[in-house]
Amino acid sequence: FKVSQGDIREKLADSIEVTFKEGENRLVLINADTNEIKDFNKFYECCGIKYEEPEPRFFSFNNPFGACPVCQGFSKTIGIDMNLVIPNLNLSIMDGAIAPFRTAKYSSYSRDLIQNAKQFNIAINIPFKELTPQQVSLIRKGFGSFKGIDKFFEKLEEKTYKMHIRVLLSRYRGYTTCSACKGSRLRREALQVKIGGKSIYDVVKMPIEHSLSFFENLKLSEYDMMVSERVFKEIIKRLTFLNNVGIGYLTLERLSSTLSGGETQRINLATSLGSALVGTLYVLDEPSIGLHPRDNLKLINILKNLRDIGNSVLVVEHDPEMMKHADILIDMGPKAGINGGEIIARGTYDEVLKNPDSITGKYLSGKIKIPVPSERRTDMTKEIEITGAAENNLKNINVNIPLNRFVVITGVSGSGKSTLVHDILYGGIAKYFGMAPSKVGKYDDIKGGQYIDDIEIVDQSPIGKTPRSNPISYIKAFEIIREIFASTHQARARGYKPGYFSFNVPGGRCETCQGDGFIKVEMQFLADIYLECEDCNGTRFKKEIREITYR
Repeated sequence: FKVSQGDIREKLADSIEVTFKEGENRLVLINADTNEIKDFNKFYECCGIKYEEPEPRFFSFNNPFGACPVCQGFSKTIGIDMNLVIPNLNLSIMDGAIAPFRTAKYSSYSRDLIQNAKQFNIAINIPFKELTPQQVSLIRKGFGSFKGIDKFFEKLEEKTYKMHIRVLLSRYRGYTTCSACKGSRLRREALQVKIGGKSIYDVVKMPIEHSLSFFENLKLSEYDMMVSERVFKEIIKRLTFLNNVGIGYLTLERLSSTLSGGETQRINLATSLGSALVGTLYVLDEPSIGLHPRDNLKLINILKNLRDIGNSVLVVEHDPEMMKHADILIDMGPKAGINGGEIIARGTYDEVLKNPDSITGKYLSGKIKIPVPSERRTDMTKEIEITGAAENNLKNINVNIPLNRFVVITGVSGSGKSTLVHDILYGGIAKYFGMAPSKVGKYDDIKGGQYIDDIEIVDQSPIGKTPRSNPISYIKAFEIIREIFASTHQARARGYKPGYFSFNVPGGRCETCQGDGFIKVEMQFLADIYLECEDCNGTRFKKEIREITYR
């Protein structure tokens, strides 16, 4: 365009502004003399890849904006589970490590693999677990005339209209690590933002003690430090609390459902410490449950720390070590239930020890003791043999558990006790009996299941499936009680069946509260409140049902 010398800057500015606006925030300038092209835009873009502007929700897998679009932030997708395809990693390819290739129909895949293995330097006579990740990747993707495990299943997916193919595929399906985010749960762009050469996923994969060291040694520019100073200090402060409570070995990405009871307690305590509240009364109900004696002292020091910064700490506890460190002990009793409810002793540890009425004091002083058996059962018995247990932090261990004995598995908090008992022993034996355990850990083999008739696990999970459950209904004794009341002369005269004496079904239950015994009042801006039902006075039954008496 033709412009005079004086107006060129204004004309160019106007033209560029209009072009930039009409070009949807993009502009290309071409040098007429050299044909040099320069791209301009207002986006975070490099090499043709457009990035979103980073913000907090961008790094959260709980937010659709930051979550991986394939797995929706869960880190796992339903696909072919390699643990089912290769169930025994101790077998070699020659011995049939790859389960679907063992059948006569698909044995041609196994032959192709063996024929091409030497050419691509893949050992076929060593356990599958000893193959390198590169070799396993080749076996999955294929090489030479061998199509690969992934292509094998892709081919089967094309024939899912056949019933037997769907059944075959279901044997090898499970939750597998998301192929898009590789288990990070975040979108690809979030992982490309790095600080100190590490993405957010690299940091959360590290144990807490290593993460703390990383942030303490991180060097930032003066401007970056000025912008992030408060956040930076808060990160170091919170990681320090977690490290101080003795869980520095945990990774930040560890699922809360896989934590032991002791680890969960200490994380809750670290949260209380991190809040730095003053003048607060902390009430803890048996915090030492599930803790090893080694970890007890750490817990006690945390509670003393809470006291020293200006708080009050009240603990309901049976642990002698905790009692020894308490400033004041209040002993209740003398016995349980209707025989309890009194204050027996109050004072320091030494004062409670000297109190003649305190049963707790007598045990603490050694006046009363629980006798230790002088003889142990040493007879040889049959055993349950676990080999290759490798779930969570278990290091491919072998364990023999003798039957018909009183066996205790102990160790420091987080050492793998619950994983071994819940996921490996219970999960494996329950699977052997055809049950459907919620989780089965990684192991090579469990022998000895034929020596027992059943397996039951008793843990700290609440009994019953509804809030209506109570101990007597849980053990099925309520059925007998209902039948007894239904068999009385009064009940038979009125035609009451056993179901009328249940507060779970319509009939004899109070219909005002639906057999709950209380009524929930919903408050619009406050927490809901529960009031005792005025019709049944909390008994859960109608008046006419309450009139039926036995003896």
